Amino acid sequence: MSFEVSKGECVALIGPNGAGKSTCFACIAGQYRPTHGHIIWNAQLLDRLAPAARLRHGVARTFQVAQVFEALTVLQNVQLATKARLGPRAISALKNLDGQFRESACALLEQTGLKALANQNALSLPYGAKKRLELAVALAARPQLLLLDEPAAGLAEPERVSLMQLVKRLAGQGMAVLYTEHNMDAVAGLADRVLVLIEGRLAAQGSFDEISRDSIVRRLYLGDRPIDGADRA
Repeated sequence: MSFEVSKGECVALIGPNGAGKSTCFACIAGQYRPTHGHIIWNAQLLDRLAPAARLRHGVARTFQVAQVFEALTVLQNVQLATKARLGPRAISALKNLDGQFRESACALLEQTGLKALANQNALSLPYGAKKRLELAVALAARPQLLLLDEPAAGLAEPERVSLMQLVKRLAGQGMAVLYTEHNMDAVAGLADRVLVLIEGRLAAQGSFDEISRDSIVRRLYLGDRPIDGADRA
């Protein structure tokens, strides 16, 4: 497969289970090393860079199951992530964390709708709030390319709609966003472009309306159920 994502663009990567979406993400973010081909961002070859080095080049990710520091408060999670942007030595000690980067961390919590929960332990958060916290942690790195692995997974419809609207706003602010998703209401009307991955190959790409009319995509993934405005976020 070969594709491009541009700054200011919100792109959805969809496909059936086992199609290779998470593998693709792990190759871009650095958890896996591709056996063939190249990954380039901002004219920088990323193939052999560790995840932390890719982060310094502006590539951040979230996971299908939210990953946060449950022993810390919501605010401390974002403070630590902000501190980590300065390099490994910056996070070697956690002392005095509460007094560091408080203003910028609070701004991210407000942006992600978590400001009222700033002092709550991350362990006690409901799952929807954990997904937002993981997003805030990723944003603390000031990414230019944001990779979201099923951001709406496990969320009730109101939470899903609200979170995906936030994701759309991030792209509108100039960030490149690439996300995987199984919920079509988190794709229709939100993604500027949709990539359809089937059996490790890019089967189709285009607007949601275009790919939803593609005969191969309908036969192998979407099925024959009409997808209209009632299904959209």
